[in-house]
Amino acid sequence: MIPNLLEATNDYWRKLDELEAAYQRGDVSLEEVDAKVATLMAELGQERRAAVRFLLDNVTRVWREQRELVVGLGLIGALTYAWVVIS
Repeated sequence: MIPNLLEATNDYWRKLDELEAAYQRGDVSLEEVDAKVATLMAELGQERRAAVRFLLDNVTRVWREQRELVVGLGLIGALTYAWVVIS
């Protein structure tokens, strides 16, 4: 499953907004806000780690399966850059 970091971040901010509104109304104490923010940050951190892990796993898989293609494209890119800079 592909981690949806954008959705997780939007959800995090929505929950923070709800928590701030509850605090402004006096429904939750400052200690409860601190505890909930720490929990929300941990959840978002977990989603970020999953997204990075997914990206690295895919890069590793592409490197293993298509090493020659990646090296070839890198060489073509380097030669093109050198040609443009020298010209």
